[in-house]
Amino acid sequence: MTVPHPTLPPEHSAPPAERPPGRLPEDRGHMLRRRVLTLLTIVLLIGVPAGYLVISAGQSRDSGRDKERESSVVGLQDNRPSQMKRRVFEVPVPSDAWNVAYYETSNWKTSRLYVQFTTTAGGLDTFLHDSGAGRNALQPGEVTVGERDADIVGWNFTPDRGWSGATVKRERPRPTSDITVDLTDPAFPRVYVVSTTSP
Repeated sequence: MTVPHPTLPPEHSAPPAERPPGRLPEDRGHMLRRRVLTLLTIVLLIGVPAGYLVISAGQSRDSGRDKERESSVVGLQDNRPSQMKRRVFEVPVPSDAWNVAYYETSNWKTSRLYVQFTTTAGGLDTFLHDSGAGRNALQPGEVTVGERDADIVGWNFTPDRGWSGATVKRERPRPTSDITVDLTDPAFPRVYVVSTTSP
């Protein structure tokens, strides 16, 4: 048998929660604005850094692909080596040079930069001076680029040309440069350089 619970008269029911004095109830528009502002704050705090990471990862991946593409190229590339490569290997290609091409090889022991270009007589003097040599360093009849290096990039130093060569030795870890110049046409010499550096 269940005993009915006596119902209390309204004056004995629990008092409603009291609001702090001076604070009005939140209307629907204010609540929606607050929630939108909260959502926007979360998106900015989480979404923007996440988006930045995605963009950075994409750029890094593209940069890696460019480097991989460059390193997978076999043989001379018809282009100037970058300024950084020219600085590291100390190959100061004259600004007015043309028919410029280069190739880089690297392993755990040595790195080599192969560069060829055509320049003027004055451009050759500037190049030799900036390389740490001079016109008088060139030895007539000398081909200083070795056969192995010539084979790697397809250079052919036939005896019917007016070759002159010099080797610029620098204190390690700076590179050593083997320079061979075709002076068959002295006004427009063709320069071949192999710069080798060992870390």
